[in-house]
Amino acid sequence: MDLHLYSIIAGTISSLIFAGSNIPMLWKVYRTCDVRSYSWSNVLMVNIGNVIHWLYISTLPVGPVWILHTFYTLASGILLILYLRYHTNRMRRRCQGR
Repeated sequence: MDLHLYSIIAGTISSLIFAGSNIPMLWKVYRTCDVRSYSWSNVLMVNIGNVIHWLYISTLPVGPVWILHTFYTLASGILLILYLRYHTNRMRRRCQGR
């Protein structure tokens, strides 16, 4: 195999590992309805950064980095939605009944 193929395989595996590391965080927020460990500014900045980073990613050829960044964008968007949903006391009380 040539070096290019090795780099594609390595990029794909590392993208899946990095993406998989976010799943427990999202699951915990969904399950516990507890977003107190996340600051509003962090959640907002991550989402803004992902949108701006798409300007760079879109200039690259389709490959593992697209998969990774797509997942990061979706994960940060979901975290933003969960943060907005569970941040109020009313929603926190409703989630405690689960």
